[in-house]
Amino acid sequence: MEVDVQTEIEIDRPRAEVAAYATEPESAPAWYENIESAELKTPKPVGVGSQIRFVARFLGRRLEYTYDVRELIPGKKLVMATSDGPFAMETTYTWDDTPSGGTRMTLRNHGFPSGFSRIAAPLMKREMRRANSRDLEHIKAILEEPSD
Repeated sequence: MEVDVQTEIEIDRPRAEVAAYATEPESAPAWYENIESAELKTPKPVGVGSQIRFVARFLGRRLEYTYDVRELIPGKKLVMATSDGPFAMETTYTWDDTPSGGTRMTLRNHGFPSGFSRIAAPLMKREMRRANSRDLEHIKAILEEPSD
């Protein structure tokens, strides 16, 4: 069974700023509630071919997986796909300008669960949508927070 979840949010910050923050692996644990750690396994900066190792908790399970960066258009689009982990997953971020000068950030997760994950796919899809919505709310709050 396929899992395909897309969520989006408008953030009142310039697109370049939102994209720069979202593509930094070190920032992931701050705005993704289920990610415990993220580590760039290849030299900086993040680019096509970079590998990012994540440790997360989802549906009560600890997950470890590595994403390979497949496409990066700075300030516009990032596509990552798992090279190992519990199931094949592709994550895409896109950033577009809004008429007010902010950014529309879209987060899409697309994959094909296997084994036990396949049986739980309908639950995973629902929980993934909820988690992604909360994660986008977190990044919005962080980036829109007034600075001193």
